[in-house]
Amino acid sequence: MTLYERLQKETFLIAGPCVIENEELLFEVAEKMVELSKKMGFLYIFKASFDKANRTSMDSYRGPGLEKGLEAIAKIKAKYQIPVTTDIHEAYQAEIAAEVVDILQIPAFLCRQTDLLLKSGETGKIVNIKKAQFLTGRDMIYPAKKVESTGNKQIMLTERGTSFGNHNLVVDFRNIIDMQEMGYPVVMDVTHSVQKPSANNGTTGGNREYIPYFAKAAAAMGVKGFFMETHPNPDNALSDGPNMVKLENMEGVLKETFAHIM
Repeated sequence: MTLYERLQKETFLIAGPCVIENEELLFEVAEKMVELSKKMGFLYIFKASFDKANRTSMDSYRGPGLEKGLEAIAKIKAKYQIPVTTDIHEAYQAEIAAEVVDILQIPAFLCRQTDLLLKSGETGKIVNIKKAQFLTGRDMIYPAKKVESTGNKQIMLTERGTSFGNHNLVVDFRNIIDMQEMGYPVVMDVTHSVQKPSANNGTTGGNREYIPYFAKAAAAMGVKGFFMETHPNPDNALSDGPNMVKLENMEGVLKETFAHIM
């Protein structure tokens, strides 16, 4: 069974730190998440970003860059024999990243970028398109069709909230229903959905206490794919700390979430 076929049938989790801070962090998170996946029986996909190209401030940490970042992700893949993913921001990065990752992730802000979608589709890899904060679920058929135009039908769609003004995101769960009807695996990104973009003096804030509720709501609607960023010490993370799950709390959050899967 291919990875994409498994994503269509199994409960799965995409999880990791927001950005690659150092290799030690990646191995600590991957070790714990692999352990939980074996204990709880879900398909685990490791995620970390080599570059956060859309940080609010020029002063914010972005990551180690394409080459060093992919080297670090490749080490995780090799040691744990698990699928891995990362986000790309420019069309030229698709082919390079596809040499390492199993899934190419399209950031929400860039989900209408035609060249980025086409180059990602042309790699033949699974393409996870995150729904922009300014689009509806129904709008996501258009980015998906751009990828499909390359002959690649291995597509995932991810919900991550909708802009509501004054640094707020809201989750309209009707978007999940609309995207499910398109026939692609749908993922609920519960950690980015609780963000408060640019609300923390030049960085993104968030309300991580809402994460279990959003996850359970999505599970009750038939979602089997989840995206959760996690870190051993979110309050000291170099990116997206306020909306990440503390690594030691992941088991409890996942137990609550998976108990509601229909």
